[in-house]
Amino acid sequence: MTSEDREANSELESFRQQWISDLQSRTHEAEASSSSAAAAPAVTSRPRRRTGPSSPTITKKHLPAVEDDEYYLHGPTFDSMPPPSSSGHLLSDPPGKHEHDEKPLVSALDHYEKAMEKEAQGNMGESLKLYRQAYRLDHRVDMSYREKHFPAGFTPAKATPSSAAAVTAPPAEAASHKPAASTTAEEEPQPLTLEELIASFSGLKIEGAPPIIENTPPPPCPISNLPDELLVHILSDVAVADVGDFARLSLVCKRFAYLVATEQRIWRRVCLGTEFGFTSMPRHWQKTVEWEQLETQEEADEDGFLVSMREVEERRLADALSLTTSLHDTAVYPSWKNMFRTRPRIRFNGCYISTVNYIRTGQATNQAVWGGDPYLIVTYYRYLRFFRDGTAISLLTTTSPADVVHHLTPELLKLHREAPHAHLPSSMMDDALKGRWRQSSALDYPDNTDPKEQESDLYVETEGVSAKYMYRMDLSLRSAGKGTRNNKIVWRSFRSYNKLTDDWADFQLKNDKPFFFSRVKSYGVGESA
Repeated sequence: MTSEDREANSELESFRQQWISDLQSRTHEAEASSSSAAAAPAVTSRPRRRTGPSSPTITKKHLPAVEDDEYYLHGPTFDSMPPPSSSGHLLSDPPGKHEHDEKPLVSALDHYEKAMEKEAQGNMGESLKLYRQAYRLDHRVDMSYREKHFPAGFTPAKATPSSAAAVTAPPAEAASHKPAASTTAEEEPQPLTLEELIASFSGLKIEGAPPIIENTPPPPCPISNLPDELLVHILSDVAVADVGDFARLSLVCKRFAYLVATEQRIWRRVCLGTEFGFTSMPRHWQKTVEWEQLETQEEADEDGFLVSMREVEERRLADALSLTTSLHDTAVYPSWKNMFRTRPRIRFNGCYISTVNYIRTGQATNQAVWGGDPYLIVTYYRYLRFFRDGTAISLLTTTSPADVVHHLTPELLKLHREAPHAHLPSSMMDDALKGRWRQSSALDYPDNTDPKEQESDLYVETEGVSAKYMYRMDLSLRSAGKGTRNNKIVWRSFRSYNKLTDDWADFQLKNDKPFFFSRVKSYGVGESA
């Protein structure tokens, strides 16, 4: 045995001894805490916390009763433009300059929150390092995280009937001097429901700002003097420009909150408009996979005469308007606002991102490795961006979303196809694929009478690995979380079509994850390709 082997064995033996001593000390602490708890008088039953360190995987099993998508997905919004270089730093900046811009990680909770953020982004390697550091600083950091972010999910332990009676029962002398009416528990005021709270705002007006200096005239507030007709017209223009800004107007004052929640004329304009409404959802193929126009004469009318594509588009637009109008004020969509929130639709002011993580075994070695063979955490992303004219862009890459979403445009896709060399920082667009999309309708499911089920499916066809192949994705629109709608797309099937042999081949969706919507401010309302 060489000196190097003896040194390695000694280091390994010292590590084992330290590990055993740590386990024994924690065991003694647990026994001491349990014996002290048994000696103390029991007043109420309290849940017993874990005394040993818990891994992030185990901790997730004891989280509050919230949806998995809402807990793990924090819906990133890409509002800022990308940096000049793909690495996120200016080329002229010295190394390490931007490392001090972020908040320093001091406490265990800071490391844990940063680890959760890295895990949501798909950076599993950095996430595991931060998890380990957080548990070294505080082995109960998961409890602190849950108490900070999910306080409503923890309810105090219920007292036993005997202890509750001993605490709540008043003395006999005090009860004899109280009137009979006071012995009954007073009814606590019930909180108003959302509908009752909004209805209470109906008679309120827009209040101006208070005077800057006491006993001086307040600053003017012209919008408070506008009649409701003009105010609704202004809010309608805001909704057409950005429906998200219109919804956020409810945070300004109670009068705006009442108008946003109850003014159905504005929501009708949004539903029937082409900016965010349902008339811009193609139910038929409008372009080819290569973004070329379809034939000028495609369909035949009732008399058997071929009609032009312009007439076909006009008829389809009229059919979409009539269908949307007929669905209003029904059991499925009782109001225009409810229709806009719950009816399946594609969102154009951002893109859909699927983050895929999986573990595979690394290269085996002949030498004995402590802990077994190495494992590799593989992370890649799928991107889908849809346009109003029925075209789409699909991209599979290992580049993180912050470096991709701002380059996911038709102009850069065309640039990289025509240029002989790759361009930075949008070099990932070399792998982007052209495609087309359409939403399902009653024609696809004639036996299903539920409008939501008829329109919830999505079909995407893209270019293949070569000219003779084509990919087809069958997806479904879903919602993740309690406050948002139409922000999730799940897989149904993924197939490859061989144009030469007319054969279909299925891809195994073993590691693929759902797509989640992320808003990108630079997209605007989503122009056509």
